[in-house]
Amino acid sequence: MKTLLKNRELSAFLAIVALFALLVALNPAYLSLQTLGMIFASSQILILLALGAALVMLTRNIDVSVGSTVGLSAIAVGVALNNGYGLPVAILFALAMGALAGAFNGLLVVGLRIPAIVATLGTLGLYRGAMLLWTGGKWIEGLPPSLKSLSAPLALGISPLGMVVLALAAVGAWTLSRTAFGRDFYAVGDNLAAARQLGVAVNRTRMAAFTLNGVLAACAGIVFAAQIGFVPNQTGSGLEMKAIAACVLGGISLLGGTGTLIGALLGAFFLTQIDTVLVLFRLPAWWNDFIAGLVLLGVLVLDGRLRQALARHQRALKYSRFQPGNKGGKHVTPFPKRKKEVA
Repeated sequence: MKTLLKNRELSAFLAIVALFALLVALNPAYLSLQTLGMIFASSQILILLALGAALVMLTRNIDVSVGSTVGLSAIAVGVALNNGYGLPVAILFALAMGALAGAFNGLLVVGLRIPAIVATLGTLGLYRGAMLLWTGGKWIEGLPPSLKSLSAPLALGISPLGMVVLALAAVGAWTLSRTAFGRDFYAVGDNLAAARQLGVAVNRTRMAAFTLNGVLAACAGIVFAAQIGFVPNQTGSGLEMKAIAACVLGGISLLGGTGTLIGALLGAFFLTQIDTVLVLFRLPAWWNDFIAGLVLLGVLVLDGRLRQALARHQRALKYSRFQPGNKGGKHVTPFPKRKKEVA
């Protein structure tokens, strides 16, 4: 139990395996790579958003505008393609749009010192309104086959965009764990004052987190447009809360400084897996959010209780080790009773 508590990635992975085993037990026909490929394809958008949200949350901030950034970037790639621009130019345009949106969020938080939740709530409506003004409230349709082909399955049922998602997760996880730039994210989120004293570029790190979050949201918008083949006027609505939930399920702390991108990826996969299981069993769509929310609350409550129990156990060990005469590390009463004084 302690191992599962300390290694949230392992906990999320075991939850995925358990849910898949339940699915196969109820219907053995779902035991196939095709089922896993279908779940992964459905989870790619949420995985990208969870990766970006994790970067921001590691610095002890939060961004609730990424859903609107997804819609804005999807509109950007669709409009560029429909106006005759090539696919590479359209993709670069969408990525630039996402980077600009993320950098603007960072400027509000870092430069103007507006609390992240307040700033991104404002840009949530700003970006959504900009998207509707840009399109006049209409859908973007008639996207070319070159974009849709990016979501077509290739090796092991994984599309080119799916391979890009896995590559981004791998590069991001390596960067956070193996480079000084990546460790700065943890330092800023863990102790801001100490990070400043150690010479960490705090403002630059937080700006990088918001900007990269915007770029990953733009990638999610491109994946959305490629998979769906059109862009509705409400694209991305509600995705920001799912991204934060995926991070929490994967072990990213809301207090910053704790968690990994692999955990965020697994949390996003697990949430999507829940939705897919409900679809496969033809349950009404309104059950999706209810059950996903119930699972998230259950994980949070269980995690909180386990952390309290572990903290109590560690305190007891700490007191026992420092008791006089306890050379072997055996448990003794932290505060032994006093002997009665002789009258």
